[in-house]
Amino acid sequence: MLTDFKNLPDDSRVWIYQANRKFSDREVAEIIELTKDFLTKWTAHGAELEAAFEIKYNRFIVIGLNQANASASGCSIDASVHFIQSLQEKFDVDLLDKMNVTFYSGEYIAYKPLADFRKMAKEKSVSKNTVVFNNLVNTKAEYLENWEVPATDSWHNRFLS
Repeated sequence: MLTDFKNLPDDSRVWIYQANRKFSDREVAEIIELTKDFLTKWTAHGAELEAAFEIKYNRFIVIGLNQANASASGCSIDASVHFIQSLQEKFDVDLLDKMNVTFYSGEYIAYKPLADFRKMAKEKSVSKNTVVFNNLVNTKAEYLENWEVPATDSWHNRFLS
């Protein structure tokens, strides 16, 4: 069952998939339709899942699930990963590599492999004040409050001196 993201309770589970490049507006429109279709049919052991999504900055796909009605099972999580893999193939983009860092570089969003981010930290090209995207948040509340944060308030802090 598809709902608006704003209607999900704050304790809803979220998954954030970051793209290694910005999607075009045409791609975003297509991703929206494909995601609506997937979430409308998404179930766990036959039970409808109350889910929502949003596309942020033409780069992030955020899926939320209200677990109060029904929780995601292993099979339903597998189905969502297969869906994301299908988007990767269709749009020739990487959405599942968690070893990359996305952050603001001025007004632009930069995407770097973790090794490059570490190097940038050593060279002081990024600092504790650099705003990063903490894709490890687990709930809607964490996503709304702790997703875009200074590196010092995220797991990225370990690379900064």
